[in-house]
Amino acid sequence: MSLIFHVCPREAWTAAETDGRYRGSADDERDGFIHFSIGDQVMDSVAKHRAGQDGLVILGVAADVLGQALKWEPSRGGQLFPHLYGTLPVEAVVFVRDLPLGADGRHLFPSLDP
Repeated sequence: MSLIFHVCPREAWTAAETDGRYRGSADDERDGFIHFSIGDQVMDSVAKHRAGQDGLVILGVAADVLGQALKWEPSRGGQLFPHLYGTLPVEAVVFVRDLPLGADGRHLFPSLDP
């Protein structure tokens, strides 16, 4: 199973669990897709886009369940990033883990293994 990762506020994920699907953040809506990262990209993505934000969770998502709606597109530095054109079904989420802030204000990443 190939995992991709998305970070969002805990309350956004809680709402998605009730709804059965996650629609993404305001940035995702603006861009027309939900932003994801692979393991080697996620720490830099969080540092760039979520620095200092508290109350976040990291979602581990089974990429193979997303089908044709998942596109790999060049972004930062020409790297390919996974973008989901549509909503994320909660069934595709393998895990949800807290992403707390450390004393230095940086996020403390949990294991990204399933």
